[in-house]
Amino acid sequence: MRSDLARRYGQDRLPRYTSYPTAPHFNPSIGEAEYRGWLKSISPRRPASIYLHVPFCRSMCWYCGCHTSVTKKDDPIAIYASGLRTEAHLVAESIGHRQPISHIHFGGGTPTIMTPETFADLVGALRYSYFVVPEAEIAVEIDPRTLTEPMTEALGFSGVNRASLGVQSFDPAVQRAINRLQSFDQTARSVEGLRRNGIGKLNFDLLYGLPLQTVSSCLDTVARCIELRPDRFSVFGYAHVPSFKKHQRKIDESALPDSTERHLQSEAIAEALVDAGYVRIGFDHFALPSDELTVAKREGRLRRNFQGYTNDAAETLVGLGASAIGRMPQGFVQNAVATRDYLARIAEERLATVKGYTFTGDDRFRGDIIERVMCDMAVDLSKIARSHGRDPDAAIVDRSRLESLVADGAVTISDDLISVSAGAEFLVRSLASAFDAHLARSTAIHSRAV
Repeated sequence: MRSDLARRYGQDRLPRYTSYPTAPHFNPSIGEAEYRGWLKSISPRRPASIYLHVPFCRSMCWYCGCHTSVTKKDDPIAIYASGLRTEAHLVAESIGHRQPISHIHFGGGTPTIMTPETFADLVGALRYSYFVVPEAEIAVEIDPRTLTEPMTEALGFSGVNRASLGVQSFDPAVQRAINRLQSFDQTARSVEGLRRNGIGKLNFDLLYGLPLQTVSSCLDTVARCIELRPDRFSVFGYAHVPSFKKHQRKIDESALPDSTERHLQSEAIAEALVDAGYVRIGFDHFALPSDELTVAKREGRLRRNFQGYTNDAAETLVGLGASAIGRMPQGFVQNAVATRDYLARIAEERLATVKGYTFTGDDRFRGDIIERVMCDMAVDLSKIARSHGRDPDAAIVDRSRLESLVADGAVTISDDLISVSAGAEFLVRSLASAFDAHLARSTAIHSRAV
């Protein structure tokens, strides 16, 4: 554990590098026409993935950084789901063939806010417009506080085989401070119901750095979670950006832990999960030894996308829904963020794309480097440079940052192999940023490095 490094680098604001370039660099020069052209070029021989965004919740968690809104009524959700079905059909028409799909991920918001019938109809529409391969992973994000038994049954009936449950913290004081009251029993009932309906692959989301959170309360939460033995954990640091997410202003900033305390919480969680038999995947995921993520890490196949670490090898990700981001071989596309704008475009039978980014050769070069850094905690610059016909020395943009990390023992360099040192995994984003040619020009607000 290197608290000195947390003090020195913890205040740096850096991207999470779930993409490169990151979303703040998308621009309106990429719109519907460009996206249609990209869709027509998708190969039917290589499966793609689909991400569907559902921007609705029953209440607002004050820590939330997602594109979502609160609704107490079902009508807006049903109208939105109809828009998703229409968009899925419009995209399939633009592709021009029944594209094979290997991964489907429902994110939010709260995807299970839909009625069971609406969810089943939506999955049915996807299966009609695309060829969802028999072994496809179908994952859904779940709020255990609102999950009902009929919805759990609908998930199983629809072929969902992986679920990610929001936990964050079981400390009642922390829960009150973030407006998310969720008991252990609610979570346990959700887990039991999911497993009973054949959904055995489970992930728990945890947060550190929340108001009133301590190392002790983090460890208590981990201990309760381990009783339920999910396959994976995602452990994220709370990003406090009240200028961007106004509901975060309801959080008492004086109750937030500093960088040193955040680091202690993060490492305490990591150590507890490793001691419980989980394997550390990258810097913020943990998985059982038999899990597909662990196997992908062991075999050098680990990838990183907008949901974090993944074993999904698809080069095409179709994004459906308001604010959804897709990745094509040519670049990124993003839909209209506001739900009203999104639905208006879909009602006119237009694709909802309003901005994006076309990759350059330099982007591909740096994207490969950053992905390997983030996934492997190391990168062979010579190997990647050769594959792109580039000079490895040209890869380093922020040499002073790299030299500082090396001088502090957080990073080692042997020939062209650059590695994150043991105990400094939490600084992997700092190393990745040394290769980011866009970061210096960015005005975006990113989360703290620690």
